Amino acid sequence: MHPFRRAVETGDTSAIEGLLADDAVFTSPVVFKPYQGKAITAAIVRGAARVFQDVRYVREIVSADGRDHALMFQAMVNGRQVHGCDFLHLDEDGLIDDLTVMVRPLSAANALAEAMGAQFEQIQREAFGAQTH
Repeated sequence: MHPFRRAVETGDTSAIEGLLADDAVFTSPVVFKPYQGKAITAAIVRGAARVFQDVRYVREIVSADGRDHALMFQAMVNGRQVHGCDFLHLDEDGLIDDLTVMVRPLSAANALAEAMGAQFEQIQREAFGAQTH
């Protein structure tokens, strides 16, 4: 089990932040342009932890070299069942340098977009605060 999965399942967002490379890139299921950097990626993951309920990983697929992971999950967002996948790529140091999330169905993606949109001011404050310390 990848430590990212363990941290998500236990709600340990500080452990997740420790798994991210400084140059991590987050690609959202609902926003076209990727987010660059550890601070914003960590803040988005914390926001997602506030939005997703009952997250359960149902499958983990790992590449032969161990640097790519696909973590399939099920969760609830505002009463909508979400099926999704976290795609992780690890750098040479074993840190996550690329995190892409995909979700389905469309009604769940729309519910996620709305819920994360409501979190975005706090996400930006958290990311900005992390960069100034």
